[in-house]
Amino acid sequence: MRRKIVVSGAASGIGKALAASLRERGDEVIGVDLGDAEVCADLSTPEGRGRAVESVLDRADGVVDGVVACAGVSGATVQAVRVNFFGVTALLEGLRPALARAPKPRAAAVASIASIQPADPEVVRACLDDDEPEAVALAERAMERGDGWRLYPSSKSALAQWLRRRAVSPDWAGCGIPLNAVAPGVVLTPMTAPLFEDEAMRKVMDEAVPMPLNGHAEPEVIADALRWLISPGNSHMAGQIIFVDGGAEATLRGPDRF
Repeated sequence: MRRKIVVSGAASGIGKALAASLRERGDEVIGVDLGDAEVCADLSTPEGRGRAVESVLDRADGVVDGVVACAGVSGATVQAVRVNFFGVTALLEGLRPALARAPKPRAAAVASIASIQPADPEVVRACLDDDEPEAVALAERAMERGDGWRLYPSSKSALAQWLRRRAVSPDWAGCGIPLNAVAPGVVLTPMTAPLFEDEAMRKVMDEAVPMPLNGHAEPEVIADALRWLISPGNSHMAGQIIFVDGGAEATLRGPDRF
């Protein structure tokens, strides 16, 4: 059966790899990105998110079989909060009614190994309170005092917590919509390319995210995991953050966390 799947961040990295894989299997993909996609929209703004949802619904006639939120940014920037949390959650919530109309709806997001790293608790709280102005203001203050490095982990920690709460709610599990996430380690994408150009930075990265199993991952590895999460065969997994990270999470947290 040909399915209609929405993939944000479809123009590069994991999203591009996933979109290509789904199309090869005969699915219709509605890509969302800043450019080079079926729907061009800026997920860092409320207006862009609304435009993205409206455009997807128009193209899909109000029904989608799957949504995968891959769009994200890295680094010490306020955009991490805007895109990685609010851009993801707004897209998923905005398209949830369209998913609920499908016979076997599925949804997934891209989390990160960074979700277990030190975060700014106030930024995380504001995100989970769905207070974007407050979250952005707190993120700007963090940048001013030199704590911007916590913003990416904060965005991903907030996303993981939001997903675990919402996945088992009447709106998601109660409507038969599995919602889960893949948490990659270091992935070889255009977003991480600058890190590999600096040997000192690469050493820091490898110490922060040790990947004893096969090292850094190609985007297709993460795309394969996401494809299974949104497949009809995934009928009972809800609220799970699946670490596809070469063993980084198990290494960093140790054997007593499961």
